[in-house]
Formats: sequence, structure tokens, C-alpha cells
Amino acid sequence: MTRIFTPSPEVQEALTHDRPVVALESTIITHGMPYPDNLQTAQQVEEDVRQAGAIPATIAVIDGDLRIGLEAQTLEKLAKSKSAAKLSRADLAVCMARGGTGSTTVSATMIAAHLAGIKVFATGGIGGVHQGAEQTFDISADLQELAQTPVTVVCAGAKAILDLPKTLETLETLGVPVIAYGQDALPAFWSRDSGLPAPLRLDDPAQIAKAQLMRAHLGLPGGQLVANPIPPRDEIHSRILAPLIAQAQSEAAAQGLSGKSVTPFLLQRLFELTNGQSLTANIALIRNNARLAAGIAMELTAQSPA
Repeated sequence: MTRIFTPSPEVQEALTHDRPVVALESTIITHGMPYPDNLQTAQQVEEDVRQAGAIPATIAVIDGDLRIGLEAQTLEKLAKSKSAAKLSRADLAVCMARGGTGSTTVSATMIAAHLAGIKVFATGGIGGVHQGAEQTFDISADLQELAQTPVTVVCAGAKAILDLPKTLETLETLGVPVIAYGQDALPAFWSRDSGLPAPLRLDDPAQIAKAQLMRAHLGLPGGQLVANPIPPRDEIHSRILAPLIAQAQSEAAAQGLSGKSVTPFLLQRLFELTNGQSLTANIALIRNNARLAAGIAMELTAQSPA
């Protein structure tokens, strides 16, 4: 095994010349949105990163090859795929060893980004502690990854379908800084306010970059979680979402769904129950996160010693 990953020419050039790069996950493409919305969103998010001054690096495993940055044809092929695996820390290596194709979740994207030397990653929402985890022990690998892999993750909060208080408590136990961007309340994915206060608040990309560099200087393991609220015009208020989430969760339980099958089912049901509004909000928040991540990446480049 002579190489671990393959960067796209655009990403390779940026990394070689120490230009700001933003990692992007691919699960949102294969498991988060229908075609062609997924392809259009992925293309738009990459363009948002470029317009904000950084280089996008969408990450996926293609025929066993860990790709850091996808060229246009590959991105379209992945968006049309019906069989791509959903890869986390546990199954990333097996998929590569088998020569398989899969999209990367938050944890797998963080691993790949760190291997490539990319310090910032934009996603929609992280995984966390699922409702009923005291019986099922269903807790996303994203949380442990944030505790050990030194990448700043920009999201709109944990997915609103999760047990947010337990997710926040677990992140605190793991020593992960949870930083709300520009507000005191912790956002909840489609909603700007989860009803929970954020442990930390920072108001500009320069502060976030400085905090990441300071963690490295202190020798602290793990990354930072930046919770970036969805733009006000795109928000779905929690009072509207709460009963719909409860209905979707009840349906998932009735069908005996568990593990990786739960989140895609809930997201699809919420798309149906909100008449597509959840998809519109999802696109808006990932684009918003990409722009902030690009700003942080630029600041990290500016503040890092030459």
C-alpha cells in the first residue's frame, strides 16, 4: 500500500501551496437528499466555498480509493448511486480493502481530512445520542471522533431528531468545545434555538481559528464543534418541528428500525411531513456552514506560522 488517499488536482495544488481547504462530507449526497437535489446542492456548496476564498474537498471512497476532492464526473456518479455504503470509522477501512464505494459520514470525513492535512470541515448536522439511547446505546461515532481528531467541524448543531441534552452532555464529558457562532443559544439544525444555552460563544472566524491553533499549542486532542445557526429566513421553528419529529420517531420504532437506517428514514419522513420545507432548510444551512468554514480556513492559513 503505497498511498492512503488520492487528492484531486485542485486539492493537491491547494495543499502543496498551503492554501485554505474545506473538507465536505458525501453522506448528504448519497443518503441525505434525492437526485438531482443532492448533485445540485453538492455543486453549489463547492461553489460557495470557492467564492468565500477556499478550495472545496468533497470526500468519498470510490472503488476502494479514498478520494479527497471529487471531480465533476465522479461527483455526478456518486449522486446517482443507489448502492454506496454509508461509511463511519468502523467500516471505512473494510470498504477500502474490498474495493467498494461509499460516502463518508462526519467521523469518516474527519479521519480523511486529518490524513490530508485539512483542518476545517463543513457539514449539515452532526450525529449524536439518539432518543432512547439509555436502552439502545445508539450513540453516533461522530462524538468520539470529535474528541480525538483535530479538525474543526462547522455544522448547524446536532440533528434535531436526536436527544440534544444528552448529546451536549456527552460532548462535555469527552472534552469537546461546543461553540455557538454569533449567539448564546445552541442551534438545533433546522431551528436557530434548541432551548439549550451554548457552552461557548465566538463571533468571528478569526476567533475560532485562534482557538483551534491554541488547542494545538496546548497539546489537546480532538477538534472543535462550531454550531452555526441556520439563516433566519430559512428556519423551521422548533414548535412546528417537535410534533412532526415525534411522529416520525414513533413510525421508525413501529417499523423496528435501528442503527444506520434510522436517520435516513426520519429525514425522509420529515421531508414528507413538512411538504419539502425540511429539504429547503437543509440546503440553506449546509451552504451557510460552508461559507463560515471557508472563512475559518482562510484565517487558519493567515494565522499559522509560515
